[in-house]
Amino acid sequence: MDGSQILTTVLFLAVVAVTIGITFWASRQTKSAADYYAGGRGFSGFQNGLAIGGDYMSAASFLGISGAIALSGYDGFLYSIGFLVAWLVALLLVAEVLRNSGRYTMADQLAYRMKQRPVRMAAATSTVVVSIFYLLAQMVGAGALVALLLGVEDQAVKNIVILLVGALMIFYVTVGGMKGTTWVQIVKAVLLMTGSALIVILVLAQFGFNLSELLGSAADASGKGDAFLQPGLKYGLSFTSELDFVSLGLALVLGTAGLPHILIRFYTVPTSADARKSVLWAIGLIGVFYLFTLVLGFGAAALVDPTTLDKAGNLAAPLLAQEVGGGEGSVGGAVLLALIAAVAFATILAVVAGLTLTSSVSVAHDIYNSVIKRGKATEKEELKVSRWAAAGIGLVAILLAIPAQSLNIAFLVALAFAVAASANLPAIIYNMFWARFNTRGATWSIYGGLISCVGLVFFSPVVSGKTAVDAVTGETISASLFPLGVDFSWFPLENPGIVSIPLGFFLGWLGTVTSKEPATAERYVELEVRALTGAGSEKAITH
Repeated sequence: MDGSQILTTVLFLAVVAVTIGITFWASRQTKSAADYYAGGRGFSGFQNGLAIGGDYMSAASFLGISGAIALSGYDGFLYSIGFLVAWLVALLLVAEVLRNSGRYTMADQLAYRMKQRPVRMAAATSTVVVSIFYLLAQMVGAGALVALLLGVEDQAVKNIVILLVGALMIFYVTVGGMKGTTWVQIVKAVLLMTGSALIVILVLAQFGFNLSELLGSAADASGKGDAFLQPGLKYGLSFTSELDFVSLGLALVLGTAGLPHILIRFYTVPTSADARKSVLWAIGLIGVFYLFTLVLGFGAAALVDPTTLDKAGNLAAPLLAQEVGGGEGSVGGAVLLALIAAVAFATILAVVAGLTLTSSVSVAHDIYNSVIKRGKATEKEELKVSRWAAAGIGLVAILLAIPAQSLNIAFLVALAFAVAASANLPAIIYNMFWARFNTRGATWSIYGGLISCVGLVFFSPVVSGKTAVDAVTGETISASLFPLGVDFSWFPLENPGIVSIPLGFFLGWLGTVTSKEPATAERYVELEVRALTGAGSEKAITH
């Protein structure tokens, strides 16, 4: 092990030690279900805004989007635009009313005026599926990152890294709960913004702080010329690819307001005003960060040897840090590479903890307590089930992440957004704004959006049939989950949102108007008052 790898290992261990310390500290503050699920609702708007930023600025943003820009130029930057614009939907439609009308999970809000068991089961199922898609992206990023830093290409080592990340995230959730997870996310957000700002300044310094010169150099180095800076390099090659882009945009813009691990963060603040402040702080933080990705991605295109990038582009940001620090073999390059890798690793640890907590809370609170125990489980029983659920979800994520390592992690997150927008958002919007909406409408929209989205992805080029050319060997390789030669894809788009999102809304309407369930106008009025004022939001729902 050389000096740079020793430095990297020390920084990694330091990050892990700090997060473990935070987790143990938080475990001593966690005494009730409200502490474990919602951090005791004691975080300020600013603190929660930092935590939301930490949750949202995932490995997909830092590694995946930078890589997408480095490989596809303008079309890669569209990911940044979509992720940022999505916050307007979350702010205007969801943040305040969800915090006021729910208790711990998305299902609390949905089930308030409907039959508890079917709605909670549907919402919990969707929550787990979305979270696992998102978890895959983080774990794939962890495997690629650590393999780069330790200078190994052995697939077994990458698999071991994924296993270790899974074990750590289970530890954070089972020991620290929401308090520990939130503080890990806050620390990570500060580290990520600081590290990104440092690399951005160093990149711009290479071009005299002239953004135009940076973009021109990136276009020249990419070998694609002006096409690198214009729409169409990835999504304008055909009508199908243009449609794919529209589908991607829909998923990104509408998906945030349905992401369970973001929605659950609104329950950690004491008031609806703090929920609004959380989103405003998050928008500011995230907006600056996605401007950083512009410089990181085009900087990687301009300065990093394309043959050193992996085929998905996930290593663009760490390799750029090494380059602006002095290049491979230099002390400065080794220090910056180790620093950025440690920050990215902290990013992965924080996000996977948030995702796993969200899923396990939904399993324990919605499925175990409300469906199986019919609301009669004790807090102690519920917390015990939540911890076991965290272990189970972590294991599933580990097993699925190992074969998914060939996919760009920004793309994997886009799939999670598509599922959230197709399954969760229609039910949330209808429930808050349509008095007639009922149980059948909720379950049809959630299951219909979920099944159609996941089903279309399974029969898309993401899973089979897509090929790419290896930048080093020139050989044709598989760019799908399944190996070369396996092709059962019939759905032409990689992003199913353009079909599954409207279908989710349509099925919510169809299920409602064809149901004979009595109208719940009185309950709707109660929910409306609750959403606008927050009155009774911490009380259990027992009807």
